[in-house]
Amino acid sequence: MLKQRLEAVEERIHAACARSGRIRSEITLVAVTKVFPASVLREAYDLGLREFGENYVQEFAGKLPEVGPTPGARFHLIGHLQSNKTKIAAELFQVIQTVDSAKLATRLDGTGASLDVMIEVKLSPEEAKAGADPEQIPSLIETLRQCEHLRLLGLMTMPPWSDDPEVARPYFVRLREIATKVGLTQLSMGMSHDFEAAIEEGATHIRVGTALFGKRRKP
Repeated sequence: MLKQRLEAVEERIHAACARSGRIRSEITLVAVTKVFPASVLREAYDLGLREFGENYVQEFAGKLPEVGPTPGARFHLIGHLQSNKTKIAAELFQVIQTVDSAKLATRLDGTGASLDVMIEVKLSPEEAKAGADPEQIPSLIETLRQCEHLRLLGLMTMPPWSDDPEVARPYFVRLREIATKVGLTQLSMGMSHDFEAAIEEGATHIRVGTALFGKRRKP
């Protein structure tokens, strides 16, 4: 089943690239395995997936030892990171996509781990959504560039939920505009229901869970 779902997702990615004049190699598919067991992550790895997204530090800490050896895999934290969990997060993940403050950046850098990071930008009016205010981005970039162990890749955002992917499109456009203004080229945006629109608007990383693994169980 996963093999067929992966093939279907790849067809959608290729179609979106064709519509927008992009090439498949520009898009990193991050398979979102949060709240799925280690066996699911293992199956995805065995099918050739190498980029994985997790939301919860503690859950992933318990799951990773069960997965077994995964040479070449990169694990992305795509959920909110509390500053008191920076040490364990730095040990578990290679990419932190949700840096949203200078304090968090400094704490991560202080762990001494070499990490790729993205700045999470809050574009949604929803109170539950995390992220830095767009006006804070230049100063946060400056902080990150002074961090010896962190490598800034780009920006990430989470639009308000809607079944209609066109609702998310203006948020993707806005993130691209901010990134262009500050000279960043990598954009993590788009999920199972709207990643075609994200690709059309410049996404370099799409975070796909449900389209690959089905509906998630509650953690």
